[in-house]
Amino acid sequence: MVDFAGWSMPVQYDGLMKEHERVRRRVGLFDVSHMGELFFRGAGALETLDLLATQHVATLRDQQALYTPLCNQDGGVLDDVLVYRVDARRFMMVVNAANVDKIARWSKQHLAPDTELEDASDRVALLAVQGPRSRDVLQRVHALGAWASQLERLEYYHFLGDGQGDILFLSRTGYTGELGYEIYVRPDHAVRLWDEIVAAGEAFDLGPAGLGARDTLRFEVGFCLYGHELDEDVSPLEAGLGWTVKLDKGHFLGRSALAEQKERGVPRRLIGLATQERAIARAGYPVQSGGRAVGAVTSGTFSPTLQRSLAMALVEREVPDESWSVVVRGRDVPMRRVRLPFHKPSPAP
Repeated sequence: MVDFAGWSMPVQYDGLMKEHERVRRRVGLFDVSHMGELFFRGAGALETLDLLATQHVATLRDQQALYTPLCNQDGGVLDDVLVYRVDARRFMMVVNAANVDKIARWSKQHLAPDTELEDASDRVALLAVQGPRSRDVLQRVHALGAWASQLERLEYYHFLGDGQGDILFLSRTGYTGELGYEIYVRPDHAVRLWDEIVAAGEAFDLGPAGLGARDTLRFEVGFCLYGHELDEDVSPLEAGLGWTVKLDKGHFLGRSALAEQKERGVPRRLIGLATQERAIARAGYPVQSGGRAVGAVTSGTFSPTLQRSLAMALVEREVPDESWSVVVRGRDVPMRRVRLPFHKPSPAP
């Protein structure tokens, strides 16, 4: 157990490698209740969120979610979040734990008229069931009631629920790249739900997974982690998230800076690197090309699935793809550039 943004969080239960493989091959269960939940309500809720988000929130339908960065006026990322549309007047924003207070304060500064913002983070627990057998497990969980029979038809980035009852929402989302679901539940019901999921998962070798496996799983599929690939001095365009920046939707916070950056060309780009050596390029290690420093590693680890050392790095845009290295504990480790994501799981049905 470690301190993580003020929460006591499990790094691992029965071993990072075992937990990682379990999620890739079968199914794992994560407690991610540290994530923050902000509720936007009222006639101005949609207008507010479309101002805050780089994505086009107005395109959402009821029971649909989207992933979006939130940017400052300079185009740097304040956080990357999920936005859920319950209906035209009710939305939920899921925020990274370390950024809850920051995003709540920032959002309140930009509320449209007739908009209420509630920070419900302490009143919402979050369980994530991830892996190819996740649907099979949840179809056996009696606490989900009629929802269990609807999972077969639930599309990616869609959800069930209206925020009422013990289980608030069940969404087909996750941070692993595998088929998976996230369940937003009232804290006093979370332990019972966890126990029922564990019991239903026995036939599928379900087990709990911690922060360690969560990080290696998201890393392999190229998902950004705030504080690593994303930060207030990194734009979504630099981080390879250009698809989330909808310049044609009209005004939003950071739009002018992002439009200018897109026109001029990004000064940096996020790339993937690999080495045949066992050395691990950790976050912050210098990246070199042609004998000079051109950037730094944002995330790096030994990939349990691919069985080699990999890294994501933010580097100067114009560096040719010829010779790369990372300085690992004072030693130059040769690297070669590889395409992101490092791993593509089999498409989920």
